[in-house]
Amino acid sequence: MQSKVGTRPAAHRLISPERQSAVLCLVLALATLAAYNPIVQNGFTNFDDDIYILNNAHVRAGLTWETVKWAFTSFDAANWHPLTWLSHALDWQLFGANPVGSHYVNVLLHAGSALLLFLLLQSATGLTWPSFMVAGLFALHPVNVESVAWAAERKNVLSMVFFLLTFHAYGWYVRRGGVARYALMAALFALGLMSKSEIITLPFVLLLWDVWPLKRVLSSRFSVLSKERGENLSRAGSAVPRSFSFLLLEKIPLLLFSIGCGVITLLAQRAGHAVRSLPAGARWGNAAVAYVRYLGKAFWPVRLAVLYPHPGSSLAVWQIVAAAAILISITALVLLWRERRYPVVGWFWFLGTLTPVIGILSFGEQAMADRYAYLAYIGLFIGVVWGAADIARARKIPAVWIAVPAVLILATLGVLSRRQLSYWHDSEALWRHTLSVTEGNYMAHGGLARALAREGRTDDAIAEFNAAESLHAYSFSDLIGVGVFEQTNGRSQDAVAQFERALGAAEDSKSRAVALSDLATAYLQIGDFYRARTNFANALQQNPDSVPALEGSGLLAERDGDFTLAVARISHAAEVEPSDVGYLLLEQALRRAGRAAEADEADARAQRMSRDIAQARQSAAQIVAAVGID
Repeated sequence: MQSKVGTRPAAHRLISPERQSAVLCLVLALATLAAYNPIVQNGFTNFDDDIYILNNAHVRAGLTWETVKWAFTSFDAANWHPLTWLSHALDWQLFGANPVGSHYVNVLLHAGSALLLFLLLQSATGLTWPSFMVAGLFALHPVNVESVAWAAERKNVLSMVFFLLTFHAYGWYVRRGGVARYALMAALFALGLMSKSEIITLPFVLLLWDVWPLKRVLSSRFSVLSKERGENLSRAGSAVPRSFSFLLLEKIPLLLFSIGCGVITLLAQRAGHAVRSLPAGARWGNAAVAYVRYLGKAFWPVRLAVLYPHPGSSLAVWQIVAAAAILISITALVLLWRERRYPVVGWFWFLGTLTPVIGILSFGEQAMADRYAYLAYIGLFIGVVWGAADIARARKIPAVWIAVPAVLILATLGVLSRRQLSYWHDSEALWRHTLSVTEGNYMAHGGLARALAREGRTDDAIAEFNAAESLHAYSFSDLIGVGVFEQTNGRSQDAVAQFERALGAAEDSKSRAVALSDLATAYLQIGDFYRARTNFANALQQNPDSVPALEGSGLLAERDGDFTLAVARISHAAEVEPSDVGYLLLEQALRRAGRAAEADEADARAQRMSRDIAQARQSAAQIVAAVGID
């Protein structure tokens, strides 16, 4: 029988098991909150927080019926995670633009997951102290800081809560059976998938859970080994053994959920142009090396970064071969120890849950990411902790000799997590740290450039933009972003050059319309109204519903005295994309055209939909002045 290291017979316990569990839950929660409390000093960053929260009109609208419909039908940010969108909308409704609320919700979700993990393992195995250690490692490991400190990564901590609740419901279903209990488990899994699709591997992990600790897999070899080791199959977490085919069929509805979510996610990634085209050799080679790098960071969590650049095809053959040899060797060793079961479960939990994000299907620019280890490391922690408990039992090591290093390990990880948390204080701190621990990271240079630009440090920002471009040819969106920045900072001629390059990089008519519209606004800034008018017209040929081109050409028509065309163009823009500023521009065009009643109605619409009508009027006045309308 596996020993409960550090426990004493029930007659000698000072407190009941229930009270002991409650005390350990309190200790775990307090330790997690203590490690993450400095998060209250952190702000939002420019790494997706703007896309997910700050500049997202749907999220900023709060929990409305329109937001709910958008959340379930949107592929924004190249993802489908309606529950995550709704959680961000609720945050905004409760806390507004204050980042403390969003950050602390993440901390509470993370702490809740740590408690759920502890109670899950304790219930399934009957062992308190190993369960507590695994939960402590999960709560305090610095690799998990990214999932908690990054406001836009709400999807990770939220999906983990539902992942673990699904496991608890599965245990209830295994013990009691019943369609209702299975339906509850499936519903919790569905909620998890609607938070983040990465947990699509849950049916596979449940099969591992059947092997250990539930011991549901009908296997004569396991039964014999269990008798040899004196294990009591009727203890906590055990269940009636079943055939593998039964257990697999039992997971079919959950597998269908996973397949459906996987298809939707692939469509979302393609819609958001997040799928990278890399040679198969580069993808498989990076996957092997990434697995080993994840292993290394589990045991030596240093030089952690928000983004590790993908090496493409530059990995040396020896690196790939060495990584593959390490993985094969560990797998062989684990299989040799398969009679203990937990090494097999822990190792294949680690390998399997990383499979969707290991890079075989390449999404984004990263070679790996700390946030992807959030789920996978649980398997490693189980294997290591239960292995240590077995060694302590076999060698009859006193409990205190195990407790002291365990406490030191958790304390060290907590200190490292607090330090890692400080790098998320603001955008500049995040990207400067990333540049200090990675090489050739053009995205970090770009992120730092945007942070410096926001602070008005124009020359420093331009230097970082140039550094980014020297490492990686800018995409269409990158060129547009740099052009807008240069235009905003009075470098109109440089902006024209960037927009012309973006026009050459555009792959479709809508992108060309964006580049042409931006080019036209740059010419407006210079005072070249002829070229501005020409580019707006060309933009409308590419996309008749381009709002910037409709408004810009309408204002130029108004400047020339053609009020009929001005009203038609600006009215069309307001229909395509209603906004307070758009209606104020329409109000002015209608008033100049002598249509006072319609102008009053446009002004009323602007006031009804505006959150800050004074700011909207100021913005409209600035746009009109830029066109040269008196």
